[in-house]
Amino acid sequence: MDGSSGPSGLNGPKGPNGADDTEPGGYAAARLRLLTEGARSGPPRRAALARLTDDWLAGLFTAAAGGAARGICLVAVGGYGRGELSPRSDLDLLLLHDGADDAAVAALADRLWYPVWDLGLDLDHSVRTPAEARRTARDDLKAQLGLLDARHLAGDLGLTTALRTTVLADWRNQAPKRLPELRQLCAERAERQGELRYLLEPDLKEARGGLRDATALRAVAASWLADAPREGLAEARRQLLDVRDALHLATGRATDRLALQEQDQVAADLGLPDADALLRRVYEAARVIAYAGDVTWREVGRVLRSRAVRPRLRALWGGGQPNAERSPLAEGVVEQDGEVVLARTARPERDPVLPLRAAAAAAQAGLPLSPHAVRRLAATARPLPTPWPTEAREQLVTLLGSGRPTVQVWEALEAEGLITRLLPDWERVSCRPQRNAVHVWTVDRHLIETAVRAAALTRRVHRPDLLLVAALLHDIGKGWPGDHSVAGETIARDMAGRIGFDAADAAVLAVLVRHHLLLVETAPRRDLDDPATVRAVADAVGTQSTLELLHALTEADALATGPAAWSAWRGSLVAELVRRVSALLAGEVPDTPEPADAPTAEQERLAVEACRTGGPVLALRARAEEPVAERGEEAEPLGVELLIAVPDRPGVLPAVAGLLALHRLTVRTAGLRALELPRDVGDGTVLLLNWRVAAEYGSLPQATRLRADLVRALDGSLDIAARLAERDAAGPRRRGVVAPPPRVTVAPAASRHATVIEVRAQDVPGLLFRIGCALEDAKVRVRSMHVSTLGANAVDAFYVTDPAGEPLVEREAAAVARRLEETLRG
Repeated sequence: MDGSSGPSGLNGPKGPNGADDTEPGGYAAARLRLLTEGARSGPPRRAALARLTDDWLAGLFTAAAGGAARGICLVAVGGYGRGELSPRSDLDLLLLHDGADDAAVAALADRLWYPVWDLGLDLDHSVRTPAEARRTARDDLKAQLGLLDARHLAGDLGLTTALRTTVLADWRNQAPKRLPELRQLCAERAERQGELRYLLEPDLKEARGGLRDATALRAVAASWLADAPREGLAEARRQLLDVRDALHLATGRATDRLALQEQDQVAADLGLPDADALLRRVYEAARVIAYAGDVTWREVGRVLRSRAVRPRLRALWGGGQPNAERSPLAEGVVEQDGEVVLARTARPERDPVLPLRAAAAAAQAGLPLSPHAVRRLAATARPLPTPWPTEAREQLVTLLGSGRPTVQVWEALEAEGLITRLLPDWERVSCRPQRNAVHVWTVDRHLIETAVRAAALTRRVHRPDLLLVAALLHDIGKGWPGDHSVAGETIARDMAGRIGFDAADAAVLAVLVRHHLLLVETAPRRDLDDPATVRAVADAVGTQSTLELLHALTEADALATGPAAWSAWRGSLVAELVRRVSALLAGEVPDTPEPADAPTAEQERLAVEACRTGGPVLALRARAEEPVAERGEEAEPLGVELLIAVPDRPGVLPAVAGLLALHRLTVRTAGLRALELPRDVGDGTVLLLNWRVAAEYGSLPQATRLRADLVRALDGSLDIAARLAERDAAGPRRRGVVAPPPRVTVAPAASRHATVIEVRAQDVPGLLFRIGCALEDAKVRVRSMHVSTLGANAVDAFYVTDPAGEPLVEREAAAVARRLEETLRG
């Protein structure tokens, strides 16, 4: 029997509101004094209000029941059961009885409920026996959740204690079935109400990251199946309750929606400077609760899956328990049980790049970072030096270029304070609201969303690393007074230097941030036929390459802002403006110049030795000019230079590239050039390969082993394609990122001596091997090449000729590019 369906008498309609002075015992006056008392607020006031209400209801119960309180009791449930009474909270009450005298129970209920109604308080009431309460909880998940917080107020304490014990036991026994239901309820509510930390008028209770989610986490903890991260969770919940208290007092109503017109008053009541500071506090609390929910529900899923397969595994292992499989992802980083964790040999205190390497590996694999791993990294990892080492910058770019999985990994880092440690300027934009109907995100989330959008546009630019970092920083000035583009220009230049970009790249990033609104504001508002319009944009961007980056950044920024910020019409206007500005800038130096002709002394020595021996010559050397992270006493350098000289013959490029992939060596940069030796030095043509490589994980192979395998690859006794296929088939299946498709183009007029084919693709193991094989199949010679890996993006230029050494004719070049793109897409 509950307040929503009962007949008159026991569960009749709410009575008429009465004046406060009709309240017996002075409860109304005491309540009013408590709510208007400026010295007491927050948890102390909520607790005091709960105690005051407890005493009043206990007095009502005693007076109504007389001395016959055996077999009946009054119980607070839900929020009131937790002792959390906001000024306009309703009272959740259960009159629990043993069923001995229904008439007496009905009379007692009337004497309890009507004084509450007369005072004008909202009441959610029910009258049940313990068996009825258990049956209702079994059929109604919300009722069961309310009973988890049952608290005795008056009457037969044994009855309350027995109910609490039984309800908790039922909840724990039924957890494998009820927790998925609870998760579904949370997901449906989030779909209806939205994400609290991005709403300008959030519902403090119902939106994702709100008070209902915090209550759900308490229920999960009560199941003993999993527990939420405790760090900051209680404080976040307290902050939302404090805001709700102030909202109730400001409006005089029981509302949970923080409407725009109430925000200034609520902020003032909480001692905050303005409504933006209020929203930022709310958003920060919601972020903590939402992240705790993500982690907790992931753990619930893991536990339930393990319970489902445990009997079968126990049978397979003869009663023993198998160890969870650990698959390496990067140096010091492995996958275990669907999460990215640190390897047993990882030493965060010696490896300051490890947080970024772990984050990049998780995003690339499409897997969550284990909260335990993030917590350990936050507690023990050393700060990065300034400027960052090359690997750190590359790992940041890889993380930013991973698309949608970047978001959950970034949030995990933020939850433990790692983002502001890496990028201190991030603190000013974190959870900063944007009071703009076009924007759907806070400033920090908008920046990450822009990077997600930019990741899909990396094939359009020569420098995807600059595009992705510009996406991350373009609104960084919104944390400062004045024009955010002007402030952001200075901040971006400084941050770029600290991240490890050289002065020229830092200048480009500063221009992109300063002018990130230039194209989208100029194209629809200015006359594109006016030469002054085109000249002004050209003067601002300066170069073709910067214009290319700004075009992609403009689109990514607009797409990440919201549906009203970008359209086909606006995109066509921007594209037309870019086309006209590009034509004006067409006289600049091409982006893909041919390599210089003069070999270094060491390259010449290797070439002569290769010519003399007739076989490949290798040399490995550390790149001592770059700072490296310490990974242990016997650590290998993060990047080494691999020099190879081999007499010119078909198949050299795919053989070398396949060999490095087989040895799990990541190619960061690579160059190839054909060197004609003079007669007094040697005889014939030697191919010189100068590559910077690093081990994906583990140690680098010895140069002697690499040379032996290269000899076998060149003579055909080592089938690299088959070996790579076997390894890929045996490797773990990963969800990974959905990378934009590869793009292969012919660069017009880029060289007088060769045809330049440009490849932009996701950097995956064996990419260069596949490119080399495709070019060999096309019967073209690679005269020289530039290969660079920027984060997870490969940006390569191949200077090719026909077998006679001449540039390809236009039709043949287009056919080669088309076949190569089809090969990479397949």
